[in-house]
Amino acid sequence: MDDTKNATQAPTPPEPTRRKLLKTAGAAAAGTAAIIGAPFIRNAAAAETTTWKIQTSWPAGIGLQTFKTWCGTIKEKTGGELDFKPFAAKEVVGDFELLDGVRNGVLEAMNSFTVYWVGKIPATAFLSSYLMGLRYPHEWDIFFYSKGGLELAREIFAKQGMVYVNRIHHGPNIVHSKKPIRTAEDFKGLKLRVPGGMIAEGFAAIGARTTLLPGGEVFSALEKGTVDAADYTGPAVNWDLGFQQVTKFIWTGPAGLESIYQPVDLMDFVVRKDVHDKLSPKMKVWLDDEVQVYSNIHHAAIQKADLEAWGKFLKAGTQINRLPAEDLPKFQKIAVPIWFKWANKDKDAARVFKTQLELMESPTCGYVTPDMYKGLKIEA
Repeated sequence: MDDTKNATQAPTPPEPTRRKLLKTAGAAAAGTAAIIGAPFIRNAAAAETTTWKIQTSWPAGIGLQTFKTWCGTIKEKTGGELDFKPFAAKEVVGDFELLDGVRNGVLEAMNSFTVYWVGKIPATAFLSSYLMGLRYPHEWDIFFYSKGGLELAREIFAKQGMVYVNRIHHGPNIVHSKKPIRTAEDFKGLKLRVPGGMIAEGFAAIGARTTLLPGGEVFSALEKGTVDAADYTGPAVNWDLGFQQVTKFIWTGPAGLESIYQPVDLMDFVVRKDVHDKLSPKMKVWLDDEVQVYSNIHHAAIQKADLEAWGKFLKAGTQINRLPAEDLPKFQKIAVPIWFKWANKDKDAARVFKTQLELMESPTCGYVTPDMYKGLKIEA
């Protein structure tokens, strides 16, 4: 197998114009939206289309539909120079095998939930939301684009032979359960699906019995009773996955903070380095910009669908419970030692967390103070 690209011959199409307006199907309630992006002007000397096989972590719903629609625009935008062949979660490799699937040449790239790699790359625990960490999309963008976070992410993935092209915004995660969760104490003894890392340790510390599962296995685990409750994405995708059929309750954070543990469940777009190296300098810049365009499209589509999905859950009889604001300090007290434990796993994790801690302490965020971590140090 040629592990650098899957190339197919195609005649050189006419140079694309500046217009790009194509229809994308959203979730049933999302209607029709427009994806707009400036086309890459192809090198006239290019004689073939390079096709990348890309698997996402989305198993279904608006997330998968948006990803596939975006992939379908790439060939025209690049004048036929580059094409993306999309695959849903587990279509080529298992969800937790995505990293190896790209590294070993089965896939050229991946669109994954970054938090999935904490067991192999500890620093990735800080490249997506964690318990009581950075809380809003703009805070993550300050980290990535004003405090060197993007460069740090690229250095970390480069050690794996990968190119971290860019982050992709998603949204908050919520917990679906078979019995009501109203306070922190209700997690005691609860069999809870989580994605791992600091999130798993945080819920375990509050008393939950945590189980690590990829997103594509959550419905089955709830249906069979393997777990009593499950964290997974937001209401739109979870509705499409049928969670309302196997649970009666939803738990979220307090008003103004939909999720205290994954308020911005970041995804990423990562390409194997030898494949990325074959792109022209101009195409590399274009790809970087295009992934940011996709992030905007993806985030907006998810939010629109989420807003519409809440009513569906209520109509189906699902009860939505918010964490009382007075319970937040309980989770904060649990979270801070876990932050430092993970920051000290290796030097990369320490570098990323130190940068984020400075941001969380600054008046820009202002929700962490030195007294919260008295006696704890970053030593890695």
